[in-house]
Amino acid sequence: MSKLVFFLGPAGAGKTSLAKALCARRKAAFFDMDVLLRPAANALMSMKGLDPADRDSSAYKELCRDLGYRITMDAALDNVVLDTDVFVVGPFTQETAMESWIEDELQRIGRTLAEVEVKVVLVRLADESLYRSRIEARRSPLDAWKLTHWDEFRHSLGPRSLAWPIPESSVLELDNSEPDMHLALETLERFIYGE
Repeated sequence: MSKLVFFLGPAGAGKTSLAKALCARRKAAFFDMDVLLRPAANALMSMKGLDPADRDSSAYKELCRDLGYRITMDAALDNVVLDTDVFVVGPFTQETAMESWIEDELQRIGRTLAEVEVKVVLVRLADESLYRSRIEARRSPLDAWKLTHWDEFRHSLGPRSLAWPIPESSVLELDNSEPDMHLALETLERFIYGE
């Protein structure tokens, strides 16, 4: 049975770094929504005369958000059909609040939750200052709005809930505050692979 593992969390939590590091160990297929959407988002924003580095405005969300999730899930599900383990990285804030979303997605490829092992890693940090320092350290132009509008952005850093009908044992809340990710990777391997 293939595994479909979601690494979810706010910007700066380290979800991409963790997923990539584990993917290198386990050779799973890796899909990061930010990477998959970037060429289309840059083109769409530029065509509308908007900042191509913007990833937070209402205009970006209207033009690009749903497209990004569709591109990401189409690529991920195409690999699930091949019985490949798949790691998916992204915020998925609206999607995790919809109970039927994951079942609807699997139905696109004729699969059910009984046929695909879905797991969710909710990556977080211990405090707001750590998010800010990590976002500043990565020096990405895609983070400019977050840093300029920190009081607004910080509301996205709170705890997440998951409405999907998967067992509690398939959901891991992972504090990724430690700079050395070795222990976090061991925890992830036990959670995903039972080792």
